[in-house]
Amino acid sequence: MRAAPLLIALILMTLAAPAKAQTPGPFASATEQQQAMTEGRTSAQALTRAYLARIAQLNHRGPRLNAVIAVNPRALAEARALDAERKAGRVRGPLHGLTVLIKDNIEIDDGLPTTAGSLALIDNVTGRDAPVAARLRAAGVVILGRANLSEWANFRSTRSLSGWSAVGGMTRNPHSLDRTACGSSSGSGASVAAGLAALAVGTETDGSITCPAAMTGIVGLKPTVGLVSRDRIVPISPAQDTAGPMTRTVADAALLLGAMAGSDPRDPATTEADARRADYAAGLRTASLKGVRLGVWRGLQGRSPQADAVFEAALKSLAAAGAVLVELKGPEAATLARVGSLEGDLLHADFKTAVAAYLADAAPAVKAKTLADLIAFNTAEPRETALFGQEIFERAQRGPGADDPKVIADRAEATRLSRSALDAMFAEAGGVEAVVALANGPAAILDPVNGARFFGSPSTLPAVSGYPHLVVPAGDVNGLPIGLSFLGPAWSEARLLALGHAYEQAAPARRDPAFLPSVAGRPEFAPAYDPS
Repeated sequence: MRAAPLLIALILMTLAAPAKAQTPGPFASATEQQQAMTEGRTSAQALTRAYLARIAQLNHRGPRLNAVIAVNPRALAEARALDAERKAGRVRGPLHGLTVLIKDNIEIDDGLPTTAGSLALIDNVTGRDAPVAARLRAAGVVILGRANLSEWANFRSTRSLSGWSAVGGMTRNPHSLDRTACGSSSGSGASVAAGLAALAVGTETDGSITCPAAMTGIVGLKPTVGLVSRDRIVPISPAQDTAGPMTRTVADAALLLGAMAGSDPRDPATTEADARRADYAAGLRTASLKGVRLGVWRGLQGRSPQADAVFEAALKSLAAAGAVLVELKGPEAATLARVGSLEGDLLHADFKTAVAAYLADAAPAVKAKTLADLIAFNTAEPRETALFGQEIFERAQRGPGADDPKVIADRAEATRLSRSALDAMFAEAGGVEAVVALANGPAAILDPVNGARFFGSPSTLPAVSGYPHLVVPAGDVNGLPIGLSFLGPAWSEARLLALGHAYEQAAPARRDPAFLPSVAGRPEFAPAYDPS
């Protein structure tokens, strides 16, 4: 009988003891994974092995996401070296030992080709890091591999399937495998959503970070053009191209952007970057929506009642967190149409010139040196044109280059109109700090016969103006993610991230994907009456 009190005491002590901290899972945030490494619960090697195994399981087998074109054969060696640094007392910063996937139009020194998804670049082994990749290495990340993308960043055909490339196949949305992940940074978005890496880097010319982020239910930031180097990235337009972070949380995006941002002497657009970059993560510590004036732009509403309902719920959450919502008139339809028309012509001219410049500096084994060479390659290669053609390439080849006087004048007009439209919204009704808008509609079904239906997005004005655009998860429609856009003036990334973080904390909406073959398999689609 005397043992009973001792046994009871031991049981109580066990119950009162803190639970042993667990090794972080694939959807853990960068902060959580870093904390686990600091506490010795995991290592860069363990995280790298786990993500490589998950890529093998979900990318190449099972749901076959096709989100990753290739894994870095040196990833484990890089992780081992970073663990040794940590053991020796050297931690480079908050990204030390974390895994990142990089879109395969950004050069990486990993012994593999940078293809932009095209078989024409299958021999483009340059043996060098793009400056943005070099900055990430210096920050201590493990480059896990190369993310799939819409071939040529979705700038080849007017009937393209966004998310498809000849090299990587069709990227699938992990929330519903028969739906688009959007693009062109489709693999970056799908990989982060599916837990194939801690972080990813995408690129955007118009919507290529923000659309896949919205449709896969993650955070995506298109920075101000000139904050991040574009050197050694396969281009579309030097006036609009930028790389940016794609992550599961706003805090992770802030950490990643902090490592990516900075001036590069090889990219004149980045002259101001060092002076403009900030400690984006530090800015989140006091983030609040209380008293913040936010403009509401309803330009995309009316196309999907379900997406509209998600947007209205997001506005209620913003207001409940203390934001002052200001209804905006927004730009005139004629202004938006003119900007869109100019952009189309300008991108053709920019691409014709920029891609020739890139090919001139590509690996010597790449035979194509001009846009005309790429067109000839695609014409002769049936694997490139099995699903769609190359109308954009052909139109660009027929038109002028970026140095044409009319092109230069049109670019000035497009920049002026897009910046004036956004600046007017920021100044409307006494001024707002940022503009919020519905980011997307439900992801469309992948249809190789008729092509994917596109709902639209608020991406064009920030794309053409060069201003930043942040997307944060806002909810879903039958399991298909919907995002909330935050638009701000040039160099306002720190403020946008703080606002997005405050919203994310007030109304967390990101969900782990279910990898459903189709959302039609959800219980809501089952019959309510069983006659048997």
